[in-house]
Amino acid sequence: MAFMSGLAKTRQAFFGRISQMIGNTEIDEDTWDDIEALLLQADIGVPTTMGLIETLQERVKREGVTSVDQLQVALKDEMTKLLASPTPLNLSGRDLSIVLIVGVNGSGKTTSIGKLARRMRLNNRKVIIAAADTFRAAAVDQLKVWGERADVPVITGRENGDPGAVVYDSVEAAQARKAEILLIDTAGRLHSNYNLMQELEKIRKIVNNLVPDAPHETLLVLDGTTGQNALTQAKKFTEAANVTGLIITKLDGSSKGGMLFAIQNELGLPIHYVGLGERIEDLVFFEPDKFVDSLFAAEGTS
Repeated sequence: MAFMSGLAKTRQAFFGRISQMIGNTEIDEDTWDDIEALLLQADIGVPTTMGLIETLQERVKREGVTSVDQLQVALKDEMTKLLASPTPLNLSGRDLSIVLIVGVNGSGKTTSIGKLARRMRLNNRKVIIAAADTFRAAAVDQLKVWGERADVPVITGRENGDPGAVVYDSVEAAQARKAEILLIDTAGRLHSNYNLMQELEKIRKIVNNLVPDAPHETLLVLDGTTGQNALTQAKKFTEAANVTGLIITKLDGSSKGGMLFAIQNELGLPIHYVGLGERIEDLVFFEPDKFVDSLFAAEGTS
């Protein structure tokens, strides 16, 4: 199961130790301290952790929970409630749907685009990729490789050329070839870089002029290994780029999977996909129930 194997590090580092940490005794102050420490270590973040503890304490009082086993069941239930099941991406009902993909360099953005394109191809959608990260030749080359793996054409421009020109050409190509979805790779940028943020706004205007209501989705790719730093990035990008949803990558290499709870709780943005490995099929649709079940599963469970 993808979630079971992909979340092994987070489970082993923190959630897998939950029974060990809080023991099998009755609930006391030490129990609450242990749970708080556990959640903070898993990078759930202070505001979300405090809210979760408060909700749990109210539930314990209301339901007369006395054993730690019952408390663990309640904790799992309340954590599941923090995560909303994402609605489908807004990619139907028109001739061409356009998706902007944004994020910082190193987040797994380019790789995620290739994997996402493959998922869409497997769903019989006709997809084109725009390589609008013209500042990094390596990004364009990498995208071409992923395009070949996904069997999806990639539209490129000149190295260090105008990203807006690539986007314009890509929209025209997508329309001429009757593509259904255009995925646009934008330059990896820090949310604090004013010029790059301005360029992103320019790209948004170009696609909007060519296709009404576009872009139809703006997906932010976040590196799951960065924990609470990813939350800071998400807040800034949401303010600057009208982000509509998230892709969380590299969760298989992270013990900080708890950051998903903080992002969902504090931003309310849907998490559409999570990266659970390096293979092209390892970008999977986010399912909150499976995610939480995998965090609490005993080691050796399949």
